[in-house]
Amino acid sequence: MERLAGRIMLLWGVRRALLAIVAGAIGALALPPIGFFAALFVSFTLLVWLLDGVTGNPDRRHSFGLRSAFLTGWLFGFGYFVAGLWWLGNALLVEADEFAWALPLAIVGLPAVLAIFYGLATLVARLLWSDGWGRLAALAVGFGLAEWLRGFVATGFPWNAIGYGAMPIPLMMQSAHVIGVLGVTTLAVFAFSAPALIGTRKGMVPGLAVAALLLAAHLGYGAWRLSLPVENRPDTASLNIRLVQPVVDQARKIENVERVEIFNEHLALSAQPSAPGKPRPDIIVWPETSVPFILTENPDALARIGDLLQDGQVLITGAVRSEDRGAGLAPRYYNSVYLIDDKGQMLAASDKVHLTPFGEYVPYEDILRRLGFDNVISLPGGFSAASQRSMLTLPSGIGLYPLICYEIIFPDEWTDDLREAKALLNITNDAWFGVSPGPYQHFLQARIRAVETGLPLIRDANNGISALIDPYGRILSGLALNSRGVVDSTISVESVPERYRMSTRHNFWYVFFAITAIAAISRAGFIFGKN
Repeated sequence: MERLAGRIMLLWGVRRALLAIVAGAIGALALPPIGFFAALFVSFTLLVWLLDGVTGNPDRRHSFGLRSAFLTGWLFGFGYFVAGLWWLGNALLVEADEFAWALPLAIVGLPAVLAIFYGLATLVARLLWSDGWGRLAALAVGFGLAEWLRGFVATGFPWNAIGYGAMPIPLMMQSAHVIGVLGVTTLAVFAFSAPALIGTRKGMVPGLAVAALLLAAHLGYGAWRLSLPVENRPDTASLNIRLVQPVVDQARKIENVERVEIFNEHLALSAQPSAPGKPRPDIIVWPETSVPFILTENPDALARIGDLLQDGQVLITGAVRSEDRGAGLAPRYYNSVYLIDDKGQMLAASDKVHLTPFGEYVPYEDILRRLGFDNVISLPGGFSAASQRSMLTLPSGIGLYPLICYEIIFPDEWTDDLREAKALLNITNDAWFGVSPGPYQHFLQARIRAVETGLPLIRDANNGISALIDPYGRILSGLALNSRGVVDSTISVESVPERYRMSTRHNFWYVFFAITAIAAISRAGFIFGKN
């Protein structure tokens, strides 16, 4: 092990660059659908040794060392994001004649940009680097900071944060309830890096002991929380829900010539009788933009929805909403979710707040449109972002917190309405990504939001993965990718103390500053020890 570590530290040039890329790509094996979390032990062990190779004199902060550390992290991130996000190119192939030219930008260009954050992570780590187990804390600080920045810089794209690789199953998800995915990421990087100490020996015993303690706490807390009895509290209510997964090919939706047929397919699936032993659903859920026309301009469609629904039933559906801006101005369009009752009346609506770049809008539009960039979804001017999210309140008074499509990947965008919500609602259309890792990765991130907030999740997708998920991330029932049909199930909703919903963002910073203190003390001890 020591010989291997020494050889990796001494690598230079192309071989060093290739190993950094491979190390990142190995880490992507921890992501869905593979979910082999142990791959991250290999990935981060290699990264530590590579950084040891550029920090031979950590007390000398010369620009060469900083550039080398940044480049090592960038190459690592490039490998990780190419291996984890290559499937994004599928969205461009839906209309290949118009967008195929942009495939290199999706498969290589976006990972190259996202890798900058991991370059910053290793740059920060370089500034705090020491020769003992404290350097694991330095790397954890760098990645914790990088993933936090990735959540909001340039509107944010926190997809596939390292922490998700440490949470492939419910047993390993429960830590997110306390410290969130960012806190899990920070501590996971420390633990995943620990085997590097075996190859360098210094600080091996305390470093491995701390890593083992973190892993034991991670698994132990998960086992304890999952063992808790389900309490029947007085304020508990049950919702009988039908998820409709129509599996409408994305090309059919874009061609815009089968709108009536697509609408009829949704109605037919929704009208199926309940399975033996299953109660009649109170709520029927359709996926994102499932209604292929403007509902407010089509009273016949609303009437047919009213005819479909039995007394007391409601439909939740995704649809495009238009907003007239007056004479001479093009309307605004919103990606919305509606709540419709058995009379065909709209009881509530919520518009998407966080739009998908290049899918629903073009960032830096004035510049990029001149360079030929456009939205994948064809609407005049693209979609508009709502100024705020609106709760969907059922006739029973139960509030659902709506998150449309990839809004659910953002762990730190909750509003005060979350305190009153009894469940999360996520409607999406992952048909853009075909049969690829994309829908599986999206699904995992949605499950982690349920664990973080302590709320059940109602998730409905066009082609999968649709499911009802409990507050522990466990799947109660669902439909697999590309499985056309409906699933009926019941979830319990109850009031959850506010501290369980809003405290993870604060707890992450407690973890972050504690790890930073360890790294800083180790760094200071190393410098003074040299002197």
